[in-house]
Amino acid sequence: MREYRTILPFIREHKWRYIFGIIALLFVDSANLLVPQVLKKFADWAQFGELTLERTGQAAAAIFILGLIVAGGRYVWRVYIFGTARKLEYWLRDKLFKKYLRLDDNFFNKHRTGDLMAHVTNDVLMVRNTMGGGIIMVVDAVFMTLFTVIMMIYTVGFKTAVVALLALPFITVVVFSMSKPLQRRSRAVQDTFSELTNEVQENISGINSIKAFGIEENQAGSFEKINKDYQTKNMDMLRMSALFDPLIQLIAGIALVIFILYGIRRMLVGNFSLGDFVAVLNYLRMMVWPLMAIGMVVNSFQRGIAAMGRINEILAAEAKVKETTTPGKISFSTDDDSVRIEFRDVFFRYADNLPWILRGVSFTLEGKESLAILGRTGAGKSTILNLLLRRYDLNSGQILLNGLDIRDISYEELYSKIAFVEQESFMFSRTIAGNIAFSGDDDYDPEKVRQAAEFSQLADDIEAMPDQYRTWVGERGVTLSGGQKQRLAIARAYYQDAQILVLDDSLSAVDTNTEKDILNQLEKVEAGLIVVSQRVSTVQRSNQILVLEDGVISQRGSHAELLQDKDGFYARLYQRQLLESELREDREEA
Repeated sequence: MREYRTILPFIREHKWRYIFGIIALLFVDSANLLVPQVLKKFADWAQFGELTLERTGQAAAAIFILGLIVAGGRYVWRVYIFGTARKLEYWLRDKLFKKYLRLDDNFFNKHRTGDLMAHVTNDVLMVRNTMGGGIIMVVDAVFMTLFTVIMMIYTVGFKTAVVALLALPFITVVVFSMSKPLQRRSRAVQDTFSELTNEVQENISGINSIKAFGIEENQAGSFEKINKDYQTKNMDMLRMSALFDPLIQLIAGIALVIFILYGIRRMLVGNFSLGDFVAVLNYLRMMVWPLMAIGMVVNSFQRGIAAMGRINEILAAEAKVKETTTPGKISFSTDDDSVRIEFRDVFFRYADNLPWILRGVSFTLEGKESLAILGRTGAGKSTILNLLLRRYDLNSGQILLNGLDIRDISYEELYSKIAFVEQESFMFSRTIAGNIAFSGDDDYDPEKVRQAAEFSQLADDIEAMPDQYRTWVGERGVTLSGGQKQRLAIARAYYQDAQILVLDDSLSAVDTNTEKDILNQLEKVEAGLIVVSQRVSTVQRSNQILVLEDGVISQRGSHAELLQDKDGFYARLYQRQLLESELREDREEA
């Protein structure tokens, strides 16, 4: 049960709701326990000829009052216990989601999306069921079993009660022998559910690629295999859990038959009244539910333990890149709000057993100047940006913002200063305006959104859409072209009004004319600019250009300065791309 320690703060906060709910449940159970006593009196009056109209009315009134107590109590415990379980569901799901938001790329690189979704949906549901219906069944199983035994001893004596309760030891053996196998099967089911969720998520996200390559049948076969495995494990658990009720009912039924034979024999010899017989039969009938509840409790709590264990693994996960607990503020001069970025002798690799990605990288971006990073694929260009965004921590060296070490800056402070545009920026399933403003459909400045769209050369495309800025972009922006997605991402960054604008090969999907227009706009921005690209046409206007080769800066300077080194990587790349452009233009003219 140590898995449930995570939710102890919630239980302590809402303990009175649980206490009131349990008290109401005990009132209901107590009222139910008194019903056989009323029936005993009524049967005895009838057996011994003492039944009168007045006594019939008294018995009916007692049953009616007890019925009102049961009805009212059931309403109260449902509101308090089930209602609190719903609050727990919200609390735990919220806790999980916020944990996801605090974890870094290292975590998400190791966990599949389907697994993470299953924790927030299926696992939380299992815990809610345990802390709602499970609590009720525990109280019922304990209280009803204990006090039914007490009432039976009070009514017919210890010896007769023992005969009636022959089932209890056997039921205890069944419960304890089946609890561990149930927990193992429940964990297997929930793990496979994660695989199933992940498979669905990946196929829906990649539906265009699946159709383009005509692999629908292959993917359907892969899904069918996982789905069949999920069904098999569910059936395995179902067969195990299905044994509970029949076994308990069989044991209880045998005990009931034994008592009926024993009770009839005692009635025939005259030392057992009809009322005693009716009362004990009713108590045995009432014990069927708590005895069955024992099986349900074990089933529910074993599922809950498995689910809570999976949730705890996520909540216990630590971000490899840790945010400082004593953050400093980036300082500015009185007349300048720009941010100076400095990399000092930075070394980085993704793991100790992997080669260095960056080796001794040093550069400075002054205030509102522009800096470009160019190099082959795998040279380490995007890694520099990942370090600047603290997706990873450097192995040695320093990254400074206005002289303050990046490790001493809070995430909130850092990300408020940097607007980042990835090559494939994520599009949310909301409107164009909502994606630009990173907000709900109405929580944005329409004029600022329009200016951002004009800046990124997307305004004309939006105006041509049926609902313009309220056009729904679909899942992951499925209704937009690659170039439109990149321009929307640039508009999103512009909307932020950050001091540093970072573009990671973010113009690769736009045509050359649109690229020129966007670059013209970028020159007017009152912010520092970092551009990563493999196209010379994208970087040539920058104040400083860095050429990165095998994690080392091999060249640096302006476009004109780098062209002077005819044998350098930059000049050779420029000549090759210039030739490709001329050949393309010749083909278009032909």
